[in-house]
Amino acid sequence: MRIYIAGDHAGFRLKEKIKLWLEKMGHKVDDLGPFEYKKGDDYPDYTFPLAETVAFGEKRVGIVIAGSGIGECIVANKVRGVRAVLYHGGSLAIVKTSRLHNDANVLCLGARFVGEREARRAIKLWLKTRFSNAKRHKRRLRKIGKYERKI
Repeated sequence: MRIYIAGDHAGFRLKEKIKLWLEKMGHKVDDLGPFEYKKGDDYPDYTFPLAETVAFGEKRVGIVIAGSGIGECIVANKVRGVRAVLYHGGSLAIVKTSRLHNDANVLCLGARFVGEREARRAIKLWLKTRFSNAKRHKRRLRKIGKYERKI
């Protein structure tokens, strides 16, 4: 599977570890930055390109790892066609549900709240979970798409 990954200074170290882990699992990982630790860099500079890449491709997914994941989730969801979800610890059910019900295509992780082990568990579950294709969920996604096209 092709996975796009990005982050910011606060998530840089975890992003680098997750990138290597995903590659060892056999995934093709495209890193959209940052490529080195730069204190004070701005997450929109990396999240917007990731979201646009995911939105304009077939069956693409992205993972953003930053400080809280909150701002990154907001940014990603500004891009038409992106359905980003935030995971910053707790129940992994939210990760699974985001794929089953919402066909989420971007996973945002808060490195200040999630360690490497938990991040791996969340990502593994998120990647293996497929959209349910249930009529009610497809209907809801069509409504979201219709609204996105309107604006």
